Amino acid sequence: MHNLDSPIQKEAISIVKIGGDVVDNPVSLESFLSDFQKLEGKKILVHGGGVMASKMAIDLGIKTTMIQGRRVTDAETLKLVTMVYAGWINKRIVALLQKNGCNAIGLSGADANIIPANKRSPYPIDYGYVGDPLPGKVNTGFLSNLLNNDIVPVFCAITHDENGSLLNTNADTIAYTLSVALSSLFKTTLLYCFEKEGVLRDVNNPNSLILSMTKSEYKEYLDQNIIAGGMIPKLHNSFNAIDEGVSEVLIMHADNLLNQKGTRLISENGE
Repeated sequence: MHNLDSPIQKEAISIVKIGGDVVDNPVSLESFLSDFQKLEGKKILVHGGGVMASKMAIDLGIKTTMIQGRRVTDAETLKLVTMVYAGWINKRIVALLQKNGCNAIGLSGADANIIPANKRSPYPIDYGYVGDPLPGKVNTGFLSNLLNNDIVPVFCAITHDENGSLLNTNADTIAYTLSVALSSLFKTTLLYCFEKEGVLRDVNNPNSLILSMTKSEYKEYLDQNIIAGGMIPKLHNSFNAIDEGVSEVLIMHADNLLNQKGTRLISENGE
């Protein structure tokens, strides 16, 4: 007999962010997308494309300015990244997924007002047309309609400010925002796929993989300088996602999408 007091089981969804090194390698990308098509259940793919944007900027004579490892997006750069991210890369990924029998749709945050964002304050550093999205403003109703009709959304790293301006947004942040927003409707798993095995104790040793980590363990690794550089904001966002309702976060090599071997980030009670 059904227990009326038991919680309704949420359907699972995977939100997969693919790193730029894979996007920029045609062989790696095709292999990854073949695996992504086989991933069971509802799913969303998020991609960037910074390496290709930087190459295109050189070809077009557009100066690229970086501050503390982040791209400054002036008006000309915004045109460029929109063309590259929302145009060539996004539609190529969609075409390859269609080839694999995965009915995908390419989207930016402006489409159907899915991901509105706030233009980042110019103080203390002016990064230009850069957006910081809020999970609470994501159009989850439209996304749910797509997912329930077996359509797979593929998001580029472009959002908008609801006042007519497009905004360049970090692809990791897009994936985080979508996963938190959808966690009220689905049992949400966030997967970061890139060119390393996961979080490593020694960045030069691929066999030093940390298999699982809680937030308190993460803080211990930080104190011991085991985790540094670009992995810090990725892990910081990941544990925030878990605190805000995402079931788990996995950081792994793109080749391991189906076997999900990597670093699994979990809540303190292991749930």
